[in-house]
Amino acid sequence: MKILLAEDEVGLSKAYAQVLIMQGYEVEQVYDGKAALEAANSGTYDLMIFDVMMPKMSGFEVLKALREAGNTTYVIMLTAMSELDDKVEGLELGADEYLTKPIPLKELVARIRSLERRMDTNYNENVLTFGSVKLNVSQQELSAKNSIILAGKETKLMEVLMLNKNKKLSTEYIYNHVWSKDDDSDAGYVWIYISYLKQKLKAINANVDILGEEDREFELVEV
Repeated sequence: MKILLAEDEVGLSKAYAQVLIMQGYEVEQVYDGKAALEAANSGTYDLMIFDVMMPKMSGFEVLKALREAGNTTYVIMLTAMSELDDKVEGLELGADEYLTKPIPLKELVARIRSLERRMDTNYNENVLTFGSVKLNVSQQELSAKNSIILAGKETKLMEVLMLNKNKKLSTEYIYNHVWSKDDDSDAGYVWIYISYLKQKLKAINANVDILGEEDREFELVEV
């Protein structure tokens, strides 16, 4: 799991990052709201952790901008403020969880482990849309002007692409999110299944396509 950590208190950020890295997570650290927004818009993350009180832009402002742009990445807000109104504001802006400082590191890790379990059981949105395309995850149906039923791995791959639309995803990132638990697969499967999806997008007359070449980055875009 790749985590974006935005915390302006350097000591706290270092402590959070060290614990998360020891748990096997990949952590990218930034120290102000503007840097957090830039990283979130340009990178791909499974989880973003934002402190509320940051210089340049608050965590609330970053969250609001991301949700308005259609970014649905899971967000945990961190704050020293315990007032109910602040928590309500964060949740109404689209935060998924809200933790009040001082935060026990064991609790933070436990929350992230819980998130991982939900991801493993397809806790994501049941229906995803982008351009003219709709993906019904539970029914494995991809539709636009026409519709088609996808195989299991095709559905998971399309879900990853749609959750990260207009972002360049590396072959490694895609493989780790679709095939990493399969003992009999390798990264070569990514391009094979990308080819399958490109054909099926064409078959349903979709106005989106997957750009990229074998062993390089891939991006789902409107065309």
